Amino acid sequence: MSLTRGLDHRDGEEVKELATCPPSPRQKVPGREQHRVNENGRPDVSFPGAFVLDQMSPGLWDPRCKLVLNIVADCQTCHSQVWVIQCSPGARSGSVMRRSPFGVDICCRKGSRSPLQELYNPTQLELSNTAVLHQMRRDQVTDTCRANSAVSRKRRVLTPSDLKHLVVDEDHELIYCYVPKVACTNWKRLMMVLTGRGKYSDPMEIPANEAHVSANLKTLNQYSIPEINHRLKSYMKFLFVREPFERLVSAYRNKFTQKYNTSFHKRYGTKIVRRQRKNATQEALRKGDDVKFEEFVAYLIDPHTQREEPFNEHWQTVYSLCHPCHIHYDLVGKYETLEEDSNYVLQLAGVGSYLKFPTYAKSTRTTDEMTTEFFQNISSEHQTQLYEVYKLDFLMFNYSVPSYLKLE
Repeated sequence: MSLTRGLDHRDGEEVKELATCPPSPRQKVPGREQHRVNENGRPDVSFPGAFVLDQMSPGLWDPRCKLVLNIVADCQTCHSQVWVIQCSPGARSGSVMRRSPFGVDICCRKGSRSPLQELYNPTQLELSNTAVLHQMRRDQVTDTCRANSAVSRKRRVLTPSDLKHLVVDEDHELIYCYVPKVACTNWKRLMMVLTGRGKYSDPMEIPANEAHVSANLKTLNQYSIPEINHRLKSYMKFLFVREPFERLVSAYRNKFTQKYNTSFHKRYGTKIVRRQRKNATQEALRKGDDVKFEEFVAYLIDPHTQREEPFNEHWQTVYSLCHPCHIHYDLVGKYETLEEDSNYVLQLAGVGSYLKFPTYAKSTRTTDEMTTEFFQNISSEHQTQLYEVYKLDFLMFNYSVPSYLKLE
């Protein structure tokens, strides 16, 4: 999607308005044979050439949308929105040319390699299982955005204010969209180490409250529009997600059951009690420190809630925080495979040999079993309405409908 007078970061075309790309027939490059990849997603070497369809375009090449085919020597490819692996007779070794998804030709050479090059142009032709897994996750996001285009394309243009959750590391060319209740404290600690802000070398030396001080990290909305477009084009973008209702219960437990969170009790608890509790006591209306989960759910599905103001970031949808139908994320990490996915990001950034994702005790984590218990007293009507609120997150990140739900 485009920023105002910016770039469509899915289609790679400079636009002033969103241009939709209808399906178009595949077109051959003159003098080149093109064949599909094999069932494992790798080039079928029994043919003189092979291609992989762009994950966003329904056809191989749509001239109207200026999706350009890449001719790549030696069956290797660098990052591109349109992945084309093409071998021609007599292809020479050496530099591998690619067209970036944003219209800039870049030569991939040995030596200094960006995270994007490490991700999309592995040194071995055979993609690792991890790379294949992340491609599947990207495809899932893409497919969901297409299938729900009426919803996902309501926002035609993103503005800088939509990008306040995207943390920038210029030294390592990374952009991280943080999602509260998905290990964002530790990832902010890592980003502080990577950017040198706070002058820490060990992420676990950074106090949790300091990791959330906005001045300690630079976010994408602080840049000019041309600078934003440049970074969205050339930096590796990643986010971490979690099963939506487990994340929701985690937010409730943290913000409404801990006595020290008086600011949340005053800001949201009093409002929830006032709206959702009949015959509330004056003390409950004044303190807001005893919100029940059933009341919290009723508040979330109340049509007046989001008309009055956006959800707080701790229970806002990932779709609304990170705009994955508008911004192409190169990596989608999951809370369920947090350590493995996090260290893969650090490896791609070139710091994996000396910086690892912090491990910590799991005893206080919200689990699936806890989430099941919290939903036992939620009516099937409210469960159904709540699922509709978070449905895109379930679909986009491939989380199945929880077995404990009684949807109408």
